[in-house]
Amino acid sequence: MTLDSTTTQDRMVRTGPEQKLVERDKEMIPTVLIRAMFILCLCVLIIVTYARLTDRPLSAMPPSEADVPIVTERTVRIFADLDGSARVLGLDGQVVADFAADEGGFVAGVFRVLERERGAVGLEASEPIRVVRYADGRISLRDDFTDFRAELVGFGATNEAAFARILEE
Repeated sequence: MTLDSTTTQDRMVRTGPEQKLVERDKEMIPTVLIRAMFILCLCVLIIVTYARLTDRPLSAMPPSEADVPIVTERTVRIFADLDGSARVLGLDGQVVADFAADEGGFVAGVFRVLERERGAVGLEASEPIRVVRYADGRISLRDDFTDFRAELVGFGATNEAAFARILEE
């Protein structure tokens, strides 16, 4: 008996609901959907290739410092614990803001990002970082050591307000 005859016998044994399940399992993802996904990927690839070949500017990027002037800037050092508490110091060592564990989670998260980014280039996470407010109202973080930057508007009003507090104090 060969493998093909065994398979044929198995098919003969399967009847009713079991046969329906076998047929259903063969086409869990409809062929039309798979083709549509490949067409979508191909379209995205064509659009990206066109954008790169024609040197289209990145439209989702915020305006540069040359386009929108800086209104307020403060260079600070951030220190944080894993419990979410954070302390922000000015360059002179004075406490600018002290966040408890229940209110400093975002600032502590920024510290962890700085820890990772700066660790990759051999720096301490507590090196100074600039908190910048632009004329259009945006607040962002700028790290001159690693070229890291974060536009805080994308993280929600409460998280942006935490760094606005740092600028105001």
